[in-house]
Amino acid sequence: MELASKSHSLPLDAASAEPPRQSGVAAYIRRRSVYDWVFLLLIGAGDVVVLNRYGQNMGYYVELIFLGATTTLLFLGWGWTAIKNLALVVAASSLFGIWLYQGPGGHAVLARGEQVFFLKYFLASQSAILWMAFLLFLSTASYWVGMFTGSAQTVAGGDGAVRDAKGWQSNFPQYFGSRLAWVGVTMALIGTMMRWYESYQIGPDIGHIPLSNLYEVFVLFSWLTTILYLYFEQKYKTRSLGGFAMLVVSAAVGFLLWYSMVQNAYEIQPLVPALQSWWMKLHVPANFIGYGTFAIAAMVGFAYLIKTHAEETSLWKLTPLWVVGFVMFFEPLVFRQGGISEYWGVFAGVSALIVGGILYARKRIASHLPSLEVMDDVMYKSIAIGFTFFTIATILGALWAAEAWGGYWSWDPKETWALIVWLNYAAWLHMRLIKGLRGQVAAWWALTGLLVTTFAFLGVNMFLSGLHSYGKL
Repeated sequence: MELASKSHSLPLDAASAEPPRQSGVAAYIRRRSVYDWVFLLLIGAGDVVVLNRYGQNMGYYVELIFLGATTTLLFLGWGWTAIKNLALVVAASSLFGIWLYQGPGGHAVLARGEQVFFLKYFLASQSAILWMAFLLFLSTASYWVGMFTGSAQTVAGGDGAVRDAKGWQSNFPQYFGSRLAWVGVTMALIGTMMRWYESYQIGPDIGHIPLSNLYEVFVLFSWLTTILYLYFEQKYKTRSLGGFAMLVVSAAVGFLLWYSMVQNAYEIQPLVPALQSWWMKLHVPANFIGYGTFAIAAMVGFAYLIKTHAEETSLWKLTPLWVVGFVMFFEPLVFRQGGISEYWGVFAGVSALIVGGILYARKRIASHLPSLEVMDDVMYKSIAIGFTFFTIATILGALWAAEAWGGYWSWDPKETWALIVWLNYAAWLHMRLIKGLRGQVAAWWALTGLLVTTFAFLGVNMFLSGLHSYGKL
C-alpha cells in the first residue's frame, strides 16, 4: 500500500516520462538505421575490391591508412546522414566517370575526356573543379542575398542553438546557398577522385593522391573548409554565418583560378622525391583541417566584431576593422616584384568593396547574425578542433622529416612559421580555458590569427625558401 501510494503521488509528467536514453556500444548499435547498415556493407565491399585489385601496389602503411580512412568515413556517415549521401554520390559519379574513360578493349583513353559529353563538361577532373569554383562562388552570393532578406529576429532553441523566429530553414536564399555549397563540395570531391585516377593513367610513376602542390591543396582547402562550416551550420541550426565563412572559401577559389591561369597548375605533374611518401597522406589532410577551422574561426570573429560595432557611429573607430578585414581578402600576391597584375588589382578592388559594404550595412547584417554567445562558442570549437589536428599534423611532419631528412626539426622557414601558428592558437586556448578569454579580444585574436596562418601557408612559399618550397608562385 505504501508503494502504491508513492507511485500515485508522482507528478503526471514524471510518471509518463520516457525512460532515459541508453548509452554504450550496444545502444549505439541498436540506434543504427537500415541506411546505416547498407552504408557499412557498401564500404566493406569497396574495401575488399580495392585491396584485392590494388593491394599488391600498396605498402603495409598505405593499406592501414586506406582502412583507417574508410572506417572514419563509416563513423562520420553514421553520425551525419549528409556524409553518407555525399560519399555515395561521389563514389557513384566517380565510377561512372571512370567507366566513361574506357575505350576499346577496356583500356582507359584520356583523350575521351575531350570527346565524351559528360566527361568534357562535368566529370573530368578539371571540369568538375571548375564547377566547384562556380558553385561555391554562387553559394557565397546566395548566403549574402539571404542576409538582407527574411526575418531578422532570432530566438534561442532548447538545445542552446539559435534559430530565426520562423525556423532556421525559412530564409530561402540561405537555404539555397547551403544546398549549393553541398553540390560544390560534391563536385570538388568528384574532381579530386577523377584527378587521382587520371594521374595513374598518365603513368604509374606519376600517379598520386592529389595533395601534392598548391593547386591540389587549394581544392582540398576549398571543399574541406566548406564542409567544416556546414557541420557548424547543422550543429547550431543557423545559416547566418554562411556569408562570412564562404567569403574565405571564395577567396581561396579566386586564388585557385588565378593560379590555374598563370601557372597551368591544373596539369598533372609527377611528385618530387621528398613527397613520395605515405606520410603525405596523413600530414596534409590533418594540416588542412587546422587551416580550415582557423579560417572559419577568423570569419566568425569578423562577424562577431560586426555585431558588436553595429551601433557604432564613429567611422574612425571602425578603421582597424576595415583595415584587417581588407587584408583578410587581399592576397599578398599583389605585392609581387612584377607589380600589381590586372587580375589581382580587380581582386583587391572587389575585396575593398566587400569589406566596405559589410561595414556600411553592419546594422542590417548584425540583425541577422546569431547571438554573441553562439558566435563565441563557434570560434572556440573551431579553434579547439583546428589546434588538435594542427598539433597532430606537426607531429606527423616531424616524423616525416626524420625519415626524409634525418632530423625531426631543422628550423626551416615553413617549420618555424608552423610553430608560430601553433603557439598563437595554443596561447588563445590557454587564455580561453584558464583566464576565461571572451568577447572582442578573442574575436580580434581569431581574426588576426588567420593572417599569421596565411603567411605560414602562402607567404613562406612566396618570400622565403627552404626544404618545403614545393609550391613556388
